[in-house]
Amino acid sequence: MTVPPHRTPRPSTPPLSRARLPVPGLARPRSAPERGIVHLGLGNFHRAHQAVYTAEALRHTEGPWGITGVVTGPTQRSRTIVEGMSAQDELYTVLTLGRDGSVRAEVPGVHHPGLLGGDQAEAVVAAIGEATTRIVTLSVTEKGYTFTPSGGLDLDDPRVAADLAGTGAPRSPLGLLLRGLQRRARGHAAPLTVLSCDNLTDNGSKVRRLLEEFAAALPAGEREELTGYLASSVTTPSSMVDRIAPATTDEHRALVTRHFGVRDAVPVPAEPYRLWVLQDDFAAGRPAWERAGAVFTSEVASYETMKLRLLNGAHSLLAYLGLLLGHASIDGAVADPELGPAVRHAMTGEILPGLDLPAGVNGPAYIGELLERFANPALGHRTAQVASDGSLKLPVRWAGPLDHQLAAGTVPEVLALGVAAYIRVVTRGEEAYDVPALGAVRDDATARLRALAERAGEPGEAALRVVEAGGILPEPVAGRREFTDRVAAYARDLERHGARATLASVPLDAPASAP
Repeated sequence: MTVPPHRTPRPSTPPLSRARLPVPGLARPRSAPERGIVHLGLGNFHRAHQAVYTAEALRHTEGPWGITGVVTGPTQRSRTIVEGMSAQDELYTVLTLGRDGSVRAEVPGVHHPGLLGGDQAEAVVAAIGEATTRIVTLSVTEKGYTFTPSGGLDLDDPRVAADLAGTGAPRSPLGLLLRGLQRRARGHAAPLTVLSCDNLTDNGSKVRRLLEEFAAALPAGEREELTGYLASSVTTPSSMVDRIAPATTDEHRALVTRHFGVRDAVPVPAEPYRLWVLQDDFAAGRPAWERAGAVFTSEVASYETMKLRLLNGAHSLLAYLGLLLGHASIDGAVADPELGPAVRHAMTGEILPGLDLPAGVNGPAYIGELLERFANPALGHRTAQVASDGSLKLPVRWAGPLDHQLAAGTVPEVLALGVAAYIRVVTRGEEAYDVPALGAVRDDATARLRALAERAGEPGEAALRVVEAGGILPEPVAGRREFTDRVAAYARDLERHGARATLASVPLDAPASAP
């Protein structure tokens, strides 16, 4: 709904609740339907995407598709979401923020009380194991899947090792999921669908591989019952999700109060654009998500690769180079007179040529739409947030385009500079920025990569060492000397001349340069 005229907050603003609705601009949602979905990874993206699609689907067709959201990480922000929704009858506001300053708002109202995976692991396992649960969805980020660079289960991860030992409550998202599936197998429960909503190419197949490898690592008795249940009763369709939903700020909370006269502790800001592409392979039914605009197709992999490389890949370029140029937000970075054209060049000349686009998708038009979305100032998407966990993101975002260009005999200049920028950000931290207080970039590989860089010495040699031995890019890319030499040269230029001058030196008059 469109936001009503500005409203002056009352001295004591009541919290959002079913009893307080409707108010102008906010309708009262129906009571949450019977639970049929357990979602691992309760955060802003899920609440602005899957929950919205589910709420809209339920306006067209009934169904037991209420959602129990589970916090799977230790972050206080996610804990705050559970507690904030609990105090508001499991409600929250989705604020759709237009580039022109327009605001629309909705209250999905499809959630049941949330669970904290760390403190309530047994309750999570029980919820997954219940016969009424038909779908388990995940948005746990790349980090949550605990896989190796080759895509297999990381048996050396302490969380995985503990979950396989079974001596305590499950600690990893996969551990929670597998123990829930194990309970279903022992109780002869109905079939189940596990649906990844994370940025992983062919995420359905990847999730199935991880589940099967987890089951195979269990003791013999457990292994046999779980392997059999996975084979006979669990489907893992692939999906591609797309909507920018940045972190919530106090300004977003104030926006709800100003316009609606209610207090929402956990609103979600989001852009107007949204897309959900899925394989239609559900073992026990699903919501009518297509009634809300979801696309069911056999081309999910093409959509996912397109989005990962063009949207997410460009996002990472804007984040790392934007930080070095002093930009706190993505919209500021894309508006930069040097950086914006460089990222457009990377998208059209270095990434697009290696893509097999889905039928009916126009590549240049899609790129133009992406750049307009990035430029939305209302979102305030922080570069430091987008830049986090690059050691896990860059292999799936940049490795494919790099490999394609290098195999064709060219070095993709902007992507090479992007790798050098990532190395500078992760190994130098906030001292790499020209502008202070842009925010810390979180990456589990920071200590390891900094140690490599410090042993190497000067910036060029440090960049070489990180690319060749840091595990951030696969061997077909990291082993190409023409590429690593270019990354090293850009690393030296960033140190000697700064990000602005280095970016200005990048040749943008051809799709990519010869080595």
